[in-house]
Amino acid sequence: MRAIAPLLMLAAILLAAIFAPALSPWRYDAIDWSAVRAPPFSPGHLLGTDAVGRDLLARTLVGTRVTLAVAAAAAAVALVIGVLWGAVAGWCGGRIDEAMMRIVDALYALPFMFVVILLMVVFGRSILLVFLGIGAVEWLTMARVVRAEVMALKARPFVLAAEAAGARPGAIVRGHVLPNLAGVAIAYLLLTIPQVVMVESFLSFLGLGVQEPLTSLGILVKEGADDMDIAPHALLLPGGLLVLTLVCLTIAGERLRDRYAR
Repeated sequence: MRAIAPLLMLAAILLAAIFAPALSPWRYDAIDWSAVRAPPFSPGHLLGTDAVGRDLLARTLVGTRVTLAVAAAAAAVALVIGVLWGAVAGWCGGRIDEAMMRIVDALYALPFMFVVILLMVVFGRSILLVFLGIGAVEWLTMARVVRAEVMALKARPFVLAAEAAGARPGAIVRGHVLPNLAGVAIAYLLLTIPQVVMVESFLSFLGLGVQEPLTSLGILVKEGADDMDIAPHALLLPGGLLVLTLVCLTIAGERLRDRYAR
């Protein structure tokens, strides 16, 4: 039950990011030349505007939507790769498991942030590549967790009974192993999303992530930092929302992990 509050907060943030921009009188990329760097509660701009007159409320809502969309997509990629890799390694065991986990150990040693930056530079800065690149390097922890769970489930009576009944390994994994992994996988998925959010925000802060005319919380934090001396609200709003999102995701993930951990 302690995970309900952060999940409700996340749901509120997500609903606002999805539906609230349609209610805003300003598009996130529309420029109001008569209200450049307007303070909060200015006429027509509840939270003010940025250095070129774009509505901060509209940009924050859309930036939150983009950040969460990239994070969710990248986490889904990490989930698929991690579950498949960990399930195969844990079920097969022996030399296959040893070889697969040594690959995971080797990949852990790589500076993933620089790998993602290199992908952005070499292949372009499309939003598709952002979440594919981040997801492709954030699956390692998931693979280790899934492997450990599969190895534990292999010794459970219902799995042994299915093997004794002559069920094929693929059917056992699909029918008995993967359903029992769902809770742990979801918990660690929620713990993966904050990591992805931070990576995406850092890349966008460096100018290597989401590109204009789109925006994200990382871009908004960078723009707010540039104007921090004269417009601190431009930094505090997206920065506070980013921190709140990360805290809620982490708390919810830890609560679910504690619940489903064996």
